[in-house]
Amino acid sequence: MAATGTAPLWWEDRATPGPGDAPDLPAAVDVAVVGGGFTGLWTAYYVLRERPDARVLVLEAEHVGFGASGRNGGWVSALWPVAPDVLAARSGAAATRAHLAALRDTVDEVGRVEETESLGSGFVKGGTLAVARSEAQEARARAAVAAGERWDEGTVWLDAAQARERLAATGTRGATFTPHCARVQPRDLADGLAAAVRRRGGVVAEGVRVGRAGDGVVVLADGRRVTARSVVLATEGWTPRLPGHERAVVPVYSLMVATEPLTAAQWDAVGLAGREVFTDHGHLVVYGQRTVDDRIAFGGRGAPYHLGSAVRPEFDHEEAVFASLRTTLTRMLPALDGVAFTHAWGGPLAIPRDWHPSVVWDPATRTGRAGGYVGDGVAATNLAGRTLADLVLDRSTPLLDLPWVGHRSPSWEPEPLRWLGVNAGLRLARLADREEDRTGRPSRLAPLLARLTGGH
Repeated sequence: MAATGTAPLWWEDRATPGPGDAPDLPAAVDVAVVGGGFTGLWTAYYVLRERPDARVLVLEAEHVGFGASGRNGGWVSALWPVAPDVLAARSGAAATRAHLAALRDTVDEVGRVEETESLGSGFVKGGTLAVARSEAQEARARAAVAAGERWDEGTVWLDAAQARERLAATGTRGATFTPHCARVQPRDLADGLAAAVRRRGGVVAEGVRVGRAGDGVVVLADGRRVTARSVVLATEGWTPRLPGHERAVVPVYSLMVATEPLTAAQWDAVGLAGREVFTDHGHLVVYGQRTVDDRIAFGGRGAPYHLGSAVRPEFDHEEAVFASLRTTLTRMLPALDGVAFTHAWGGPLAIPRDWHPSVVWDPATRTGRAGGYVGDGVAATNLAGRTLADLVLDRSTPLLDLPWVGHRSPSWEPEPLRWLGVNAGLRLARLADREEDRTGRPSRLAPLLARLTGGH
């Protein structure tokens, strides 16, 4: 059955205030954060936890969690879009190990805050299962295990029987499993964080649009000004809308569908008893989870990039991609035959030119920013928030030595070159998967795809 919902499943029965009469705002603050997603909220939270008397203001154009933070697949994972070998070539082996260890700890840090602040996000650390469903996928999966052993990632290989015990996916030849991932309901995590920031004395202002920010001042779209000792930009997929940041990242859409709640018998047939999140080793990214209310939420890339880094509400819905996701999921899990799909939604995520997320701080203007998570941001935003809080508060900690701090990605090409390049990459990923489905061997297109994406 086709999806009927048009808003994200995660927003259902949650308040979604939009722009309205601008609330009263302080004229001056210690920290002004632009963007009410995970990066901005975690930054505000950690600033206030370390400095309870700080005047902290979070400004959000819509409602908290409106962007990728409230639309994503809910994976709190230690995944990183840059391969360890690539990161080590840039930053050295020791820095890479420190960074990977920090990401693994970040998964647990989100769990610690979930418990102490009663965020209500449905956090369950069940790990990540990535099934291999062809000879080519198995080869990549085993290579991933070998690479993970070199970097102490804790990824293990499960044989076909072990993998099917966890997830009854068709054609399973085996799977990789890593324990370093939790499932959350992402909108509830955003709402819980906003509530924690408010409890600690911060101001979270929704429905407030920003026209310009940086260098000690935030100018609102209505002309009002807020002065700030420090400014943090946390706008992710909407970053190209900020003056001077038009080519910093490209907003690429990821779309999701969700089933109706499954019965206990259906779950016995599907698996995921440990609330593992799941994917496969294909070239085109897909991702799924067993939700708090016992649905399957399943997403993937494949929607087109829009000329000029355009972000519009109508781009959240690509019926051809939704249909492909439903087909992919039901072919992967035949126990879902006849199950209704009730929701379909999407939104943009930010991709830097080198696929490398970053935390940047300008001490001269006391302006910081973080982002470019390439879809792996639910946990990384927490690490970014702690790091930005240290920078804002002039604290010297080991987090500031991690290799993404101070990293500056090159700008994307001007249009129409980036439109051609990004959409060519998406098309190559689809074609590579189809070739492997047909031949059973690693795609001959994969090396070209790797060159387009910088080897990530």
